[in-house]
Amino acid sequence: MSRFIVLLLLAAISAVAQPTSSEIKLRLKKLNVLGTVLYVAAHPDDENTRAITYFSNEKLYTSGYLSLTRGDGGQNLIGPEIRDLLGVIRTQELLAARKIDGGYQFFTRANDFGFSKSADETLRIWDKQAILSDVVRVIRQFQPDIILTRFPPDARAGHGHHTSSAMLVQEAFDLTNDPKVFPEQLRTLDTWQVKRILTNTGRWWNQTINENTPGVVAVDMGGYNPLLGKSYSELAAESRTMHKSQGFGSQGRRGEALEFFEQVKGEKADKNLF
Repeated sequence: MSRFIVLLLLAAISAVAQPTSSEIKLRLKKLNVLGTVLYVAAHPDDENTRAITYFSNEKLYTSGYLSLTRGDGGQNLIGPEIRDLLGVIRTQELLAARKIDGGYQFFTRANDFGFSKSADETLRIWDKQAILSDVVRVIRQFQPDIILTRFPPDARAGHGHHTSSAMLVQEAFDLTNDPKVFPEQLRTLDTWQVKRILTNTGRWWNQTINENTPGVVAVDMGGYNPLLGKSYSELAAESRTMHKSQGFGSQGRRGEALEFFEQVKGEKADKNLF
């Protein structure tokens, strides 16, 4: 092996970000914590990075994001790539975001064909049964205790893909523990029953929601992590800013940051999501 190739290899190894002692300590603490949460939405950039950051780094739960599509139907603000090539870019942006907020990343085969006016149109084009099987597979593989959806399963979601993401998760909730459903998956996976589904309610469809709203669990996700030296909102902003092809980003801040969760299915959560 030539000296030049050795130098290239050493440069590549040194370029890989090594975890700090604080990050290692945080990972060791996570080994003593049980609890898994899966956040689900339709596209890259739909996820609530603050929620994923909070669950992964404050509660120390195993956390993940299931994006049904890879975002290849969107627009690209950083280059000429569209469709499949844009999907590659946005996939990498999600993976980069998860490296910051500490979550795992999952996808289905759903095609982002652009704006859809209805869930019926979306599920017809996607092939509902195929995408439902993907959702069931991810749940059986990741085994979440709770699932959080970004959108409600109706027109309030404002986009057929958004609505469909919530509808498919609710349907999958009743199927993942049934060995007769997609039995071919059980050659390598086990059945699984999620405890509850909640919607991470957005203020764009509920302007009056607050911590006293009946049926709502409010969680302050604006805390500060002394090991990492940042607030969860600051970490979430760094994660969010990875969505460069969409021109997305947010300013990091400190202080209270309430998120609201409404019960959808399963065992009711009163004051604590778990």
